[in-house]
Amino acid sequence: MGGSPYNGSSCPPPPSFIDPNNGFCAATKTFHSLRPAVPLPPPSQPISVASYAFSLLSASSSSSSSSPPSNPAFVDALSGGASFFYPEFLSQVRTLASSLRLRLGLRRGDVAFVLSPSCLEVPFLYFALLSVGAAISPSNPASTPQEISRQFQLSRPSVAFTTSRDAHKLETFGVATVLFDSQLFRSLLNESKETDSSKRDDDSGIVHQSDVAAILYSSGTTGVPKAGAITHRAFIAMIAGFHALRREGAGPRQVALLAAPAFHAMGFFHLLKGVALGETTVVVNRMGLEDMLRAAQRHGVTQMTAAPPTVLAMSRWDGPADLRALESVMCGGAPLPEEVARRFVARFPWVVLQQVRAFFPGTSARDKWNTAGCGYGSTEGGGISRPITREESRRFRSVGRLNENFEARIVDHDSGEAVGVGRPGELWVRGPHVMMGYLDDEEANAKTFAPGSWLKTGDLCFFDRDGFLFIVDRLKEMIKYPNEEAGEIPMAFVVKQQGSTLTEHEVMEFAAKQVAPYKKIRKVAFINSIPKSASGKILRRTLATEAVSTSVSRL
Repeated sequence: MGGSPYNGSSCPPPPSFIDPNNGFCAATKTFHSLRPAVPLPPPSQPISVASYAFSLLSASSSSSSSSPPSNPAFVDALSGGASFFYPEFLSQVRTLASSLRLRLGLRRGDVAFVLSPSCLEVPFLYFALLSVGAAISPSNPASTPQEISRQFQLSRPSVAFTTSRDAHKLETFGVATVLFDSQLFRSLLNESKETDSSKRDDDSGIVHQSDVAAILYSSGTTGVPKAGAITHRAFIAMIAGFHALRREGAGPRQVALLAAPAFHAMGFFHLLKGVALGETTVVVNRMGLEDMLRAAQRHGVTQMTAAPPTVLAMSRWDGPADLRALESVMCGGAPLPEEVARRFVARFPWVVLQQVRAFFPGTSARDKWNTAGCGYGSTEGGGISRPITREESRRFRSVGRLNENFEARIVDHDSGEAVGVGRPGELWVRGPHVMMGYLDDEEANAKTFAPGSWLKTGDLCFFDRDGFLFIVDRLKEMIKYPNEEAGEIPMAFVVKQQGSTLTEHEVMEFAAKQVAPYKKIRKVAFINSIPKSASGKILRRTLATEAVSTSVSRL
């Protein structure tokens, strides 16, 4: 499965060989993070990400004792604010972990399929599963039967958790299924058969950091969906970075509204990170925008995670909303259009809009609007870069500096050679955040990993002389235009505004004035809508199929 997991054991070059301005080592053609290294548990130490998160709680607590924070860990936004405080949360996670072992027989290496929207039961289950060493395989409840079948084929779960609303989607797979809204789950959560309190721990002694913690699925926008295996150590490394920043600049207790679904990589991680930092997480479950904003106001939410459609809806919101406590919104899952970001900043000027993997083609350096903190990451690579100060956020169009404990290379796509500062190429990254690999997909692993545990991101990037990372383009979306017979020509899909008389010729003529001759659009298709995933990501594979079947015009 991919390359061997990176554990930080390679020896970095002496500091004298690394440019202190940008982290580049000319001898190895490698960029090193300019952030202070964050210590991690030794790779051989048996510990789960759940255990690690719990161990940080005392450090995140304002109390001088080792007791957990006294604020709520999770709040249900839908039920009028039902809350679980940290002492109760920790106790019930231990009970549930015990029940999963003794009553369901779950052990290290098992896989639990979770088909559910975000709900208050999910964080209890996630932490209990991680504690016993069972990998979590979360799926979008909107997944089709074909998609679920593919996910079962890849993850091979021994048990499934879902709601009564979605249970019918799992009936044909013959796996034991537990419903969140059932008496059985409530008994697992509250009734432990273990009597020896010394055994009622999180069983971290049998969980290795190299074990798979989660199996997260790609959206399949450019091909068949893949299953990324993310280890406990990868999540530990990501949490450690956030905790290091929190430790240095600890402020008032944060209240996070988790609008990103827990089955998505961003929502999954922020659920774990919230516990490690002792935050209060407000869980959103199938709520409309008005109810969500009311929940944010009622609970004094200071930060949110959201997909682009939610940010778009907020930017258009003209109803009452007292969100003066809101400090930041982290948007991910798909690129956020510049127009939407501008509109959001105008609507909520006091809020820092942080974009994960933001890329705005055509944005010029003179556009001095502040999206304040574009970050960059992926399911496969974790959090790769981000700005951590307002000064860094002013480096417009950049996605920040390389995160702690990361190394990177910029590799020329044609020659295959690593290049230096200011030169574009495919970004390769290496570090403990990177996934183990794709399950049962050696072809994809061979294309994704290079010798030495380097992950090929597929993004064309460059580092500037100050170590800031810039995304130029997506390698997989580049078109090498030889001729139509070769199967690659520039094409436009256009959705007309109501009443528009726009023609194919006008579209192609406009584009021809903006680009070099070889980049001119050769085909145009007018369609009713651009197909997108639930997170707002354009379904390019669907458009490619459309290109074959749709009658189009040629210049």
